[in-house]
Amino acid sequence: MKKGFVLFFALLAALTFSWTGMSGAAEYKVVWKLASTQSMDHPYMIGAQKFADLMKERTNGRIQTKLYPSNQLGKGEREMTEGIQQGAIDLLVTSTGPLGGFSPSINILDFPFLFRDFQHVDLVMDGPIGQKLLDDFSKANIKALAFWENGFRNLTNAKGPVKKVEDAKGLKIRTMENKVHLAAWKAAGLNPTPMTWGEVFTALQQRVIDGQENPIAVFYSCKLWDAGQKFFSLTQHVYSPSQLLMSPKAFNALPKADQQICVKTALEVAKFQRKVNRDGEEAKLQEMAKKGVIITRDVDKESFKKAMVPVYDEFKAQFSKAEIDNIMNAK
Repeated sequence: MKKGFVLFFALLAALTFSWTGMSGAAEYKVVWKLASTQSMDHPYMIGAQKFADLMKERTNGRIQTKLYPSNQLGKGEREMTEGIQQGAIDLLVTSTGPLGGFSPSINILDFPFLFRDFQHVDLVMDGPIGQKLLDDFSKANIKALAFWENGFRNLTNAKGPVKKVEDAKGLKIRTMENKVHLAAWKAAGLNPTPMTWGEVFTALQQRVIDGQENPIAVFYSCKLWDAGQKFFSLTQHVYSPSQLLMSPKAFNALPKADQQICVKTALEVAKFQRKVNRDGEEAKLQEMAKKGVIITRDVDKESFKKAMVPVYDEFKAQFSKAEIDNIMNAK
């Protein structure tokens, strides 16, 4: 009889603890800060809004997300990534360009002409290579949730059309703070100048620099034709992924169930965000042409590829031929 009472009270205590835990989980609420350098009409922020909506829905309102586009929480991606490390920013959608300073292995994605097409990109990013690159960020106190997309990068300038690499010789262009990018453009005969994105529009307007290189969506959302960028060449020299980064402080504060929801949602939105970016490119090019931008589609990519070959040797101590080949030959 006594044993039966003990068992009864043990079960009652377990049920009470379980109910209290469920009640606590239901009652906790958090408002995340999600930052980006890009405006609300850029695919970064379209993806961010989708992520915010799904997280709110899937956690019954426990997790809400406030979006901070256009450098509102920092001067550029590097500064805001530091904010992620420090826990001052909860989430960040960023290109991978400046992230090599935090996780050096990510720079392997910045080699020119590494990817054949979008199908090749998805195969690598959503496979074991991509997952390993995400996991490496934990060493820098950053939780990398998923690969989203910036897109294939293209060269623009204010001086004249560029069809082959010789046409671009001597151009002073803004690049990200990225050693591989800088080396590639120097090898091609240009004058690359690292600069935070918040400074670029004014620098282009004042002709401090002749041009820049970025995916279609960035050029379009920032209206770079208003900064004098009249010539747009579809060089597609580098594929630029983006990442959804999270502060470990914010992630670790979540119950396990909500951590799982967060990771699953980030990966699910990755497919949505990439599709938004890709589906909108042609329409953006046509709108740019209406604004007076001269678009060169028949670029001699082989001339750029040949000129940039030395960059692979320059970084062979950091990235082996086998590692590069694993990405290039992925099928």
